[in-house]
Amino acid sequence: MNNAPTALFDSYEQDFQQFIQTIGKKLEADDSNNERGDERKATLRRVDMELDEADEMVSQMEIEIQGIPQSIRAEYHTRLRTAKADLLRYKKLLKVQRAQVARSDLLGSSAQPFTSSDDPYGTNSDRARLLAGTSRLEDGTKRLQESQRIALETEDQGADILMNLRTQREQIEHARTTLQTADSSVDRATNTLKKMIRQMYKQRVVTAAIIIILVLLIGLILWSKFT
Repeated sequence: MNNAPTALFDSYEQDFQQFIQTIGKKLEADDSNNERGDERKATLRRVDMELDEADEMVSQMEIEIQGIPQSIRAEYHTRLRTAKADLLRYKKLLKVQRAQVARSDLLGSSAQPFTSSDDPYGTNSDRARLLAGTSRLEDGTKRLQESQRIALETEDQGADILMNLRTQREQIEHARTTLQTADSSVDRATNTLKKMIRQMYKQRVVTAAIIIILVLLIGLILWSKFT
């Protein structure tokens, strides 16, 4: 596992680029104009969901950039701004294309002939709109479930991060206590050595004094014998 401070940012950025490439193909491809009616609406709904995922990736990138060292953070800020600009551009493009589809639907519905009210569903177009509404409801339910899943995953990740931080804090406190204990032991050992050194110097002085006294006594004895 890559433990570099930029690893998670790079991973989220890679996921974001994958979403953006897929979105760009659906919104900017030449064959997108060939899609009509419900087919194009379904494509735009999928693009909307993918933009939500891309937006989530950008949010994660904003969180991870806080842990990047200051020496290289400027580069990642630039990459984050580029990602935000791409995301905003495709959101605007999606809005424009949705308006175009809505206008096409409005023009198409106005061209439909008047139908009798004997048929509870009206024309086939009415049935198609009913099915499209059901499909949109299902898509909305799926998006809600996906949002709930992402929220739960984010909550789990947050809990794991808090647990790791708590463990690290306990380790730091334990290390600090150990260092304090070691410092106290070193101070005691230093004091003991100083006492031993002073005692050694005292013993040397006493020994030197005894030797001097003995030499003087021997000298006096020899002097008394010769005199």
